[in-house]
Amino acid sequence: MKLKMAERSLFAILLRSPWWISFVIAVVLGLLASAMLPRQYAALGPSAGFPFLVIGFIAAWKQLRAPSASRIAQARQALAAMSWNELSAAIEQAYRNKGCTITRYAGNGADFEIVGPQGKQLLGCKRWKAARTGVEPLQELAAAAEKEAAGMVFMSLGELTENAGRYAAQQRIALMHDADLVMLASAAAGTQKVAQAPKGKAR
Repeated sequence: MKLKMAERSLFAILLRSPWWISFVIAVVLGLLASAMLPRQYAALGPSAGFPFLVIGFIAAWKQLRAPSASRIAQARQALAAMSWNELSAAIEQAYRNKGCTITRYAGNGADFEIVGPQGKQLLGCKRWKAARTGVEPLQELAAAAEKEAAGMVFMSLGELTENAGRYAAQQRIALMHDADLVMLASAAAGTQKVAQAPKGKAR
């Protein structure tokens, strides 16, 4: 069984925060521990901050690999200009590139069924162009996922209403973030190049 870190745990919050915050906590904890321990054990004090040092390095690595603001803006613009057929082809290609199996979902409430390292997930994305999304499509996705015993992913370029955002957090619906949007835009560019490539002459 794969363990998953709680999204509201301290370490999960630090992973989403600027990397230097974890380093500051590690230094402060190390200094406090050194000051509070008996003199003969003071050298062990810095080890108290070691877990936060590790989290800081992980956060720094992830943040250095994150796409720039300009790439995210370009991806959003490209995805907003797509038709449903173009977007669905990009989503299928993006998840196949990640080693997942993806199929169109036949029921209501979701658009794709994805099977990958995280198990089975349902993806809802047909309202990706909506400027603001309410709670209704998220409730439909949750109802479909309950029947399928699956995780949930929701894609939207716009904002969620306050109620929708709260509902997504309560139901553990993963929202496609900026790096995912860049991934989709890259996959779309790849599928377009394949479609536009000249075909070989028939022999």
